Amino acid sequence: MIDARHAPVMLPEVLAHLAPVAGEVYVDGTFGAGGYTRAILDAADCKVVAMDRDPTVNPTAQAFRQQYTTRFDFLLGRFGDMEALLAAQGVTQVNGIVLDIGVSSMQLDQAERGFSFREDGPLDMRMSGEGESAADIVNRYEEKDLADILFIYGEEKAARRIARAIVQKRQEQAIERTGELANLVRSVVRASPKEKKDPATRTFQALRIYVNEELRELERALDAAERLLAPQGRLVVVVFHSLEDRIVKRFLSERVRTDAGVSRHVPVALAQPHAPLPTFSLITRKAVAPGEEEARRNPRARSAKLRAALRTSHNILEGEAA
Repeated sequence: MIDARHAPVMLPEVLAHLAPVAGEVYVDGTFGAGGYTRAILDAADCKVVAMDRDPTVNPTAQAFRQQYTTRFDFLLGRFGDMEALLAAQGVTQVNGIVLDIGVSSMQLDQAERGFSFREDGPLDMRMSGEGESAADIVNRYEEKDLADILFIYGEEKAARRIARAIVQKRQEQAIERTGELANLVRSVVRASPKEKKDPATRTFQALRIYVNEELRELERALDAAERLLAPQGRLVVVVFHSLEDRIVKRFLSERVRTDAGVSRHVPVALAQPHAPLPTFSLITRKAVAPGEEEARRNPRARSAKLRAALRTSHNILEGEAA
């Protein structure tokens, strides 16, 4: 039996909206333990090109290569770079793209990766193992910059108080462990009886997103998907908090709406001769939430939201002034 913590979130909904077809090519931009990839490959005689920025997934990818041979390929890298990664393999168009945004359960469960406030480990949080770690940021950034990170990426109302406490603490000794930081935050922010979240949740979320440039990567991936998807190609995105969902919702809204401010009785081509034509049509009018059973069985799924859209045949620049 698959451990619920490691089970791909909203798998039946992802498959239903991606609708794999034999002979087509799909991209799993967040390979992880391969849950989505395996389900897609087992659903149809298609090909999946999976990618992940975390090199620790390589053994899993190698096992998939042995099992699925020519129907599976793996590319190490950020999904924001998917267009270049695929082009290097001679792939310029695909029929579907699925993205599961955020940290994986495996990363959270490995204390040595430094993602979790529940288990003590080095304060790292780097998905790829490259660049600045969370410890670098906590111990080097100015108080104002720390407060901005916590407020913007964690939506933490106590951002200034936490930043001040971090600066005071590091003057005595560098903050190098997840347990140290979590306890420091808990000493500043009391648990709310209305919220079941640990007081350190938003701080750890903010640092992780900042360290890995997650929101920027999501924006780049959505832009790349618009260019890569063939007509009638499907985009399916699963997110876990409001910052991500706003980005996906805004992106699809901009690509679907072409008649803002124009009467629905007037053809778009006449009312806005230079307006870009829609590059997506919505499959899901509203975000889809997990079922009650999955939310009960898998705590990670509780905050998940799924949005899906269908690529139209319109070119990205079509309709713009020359």
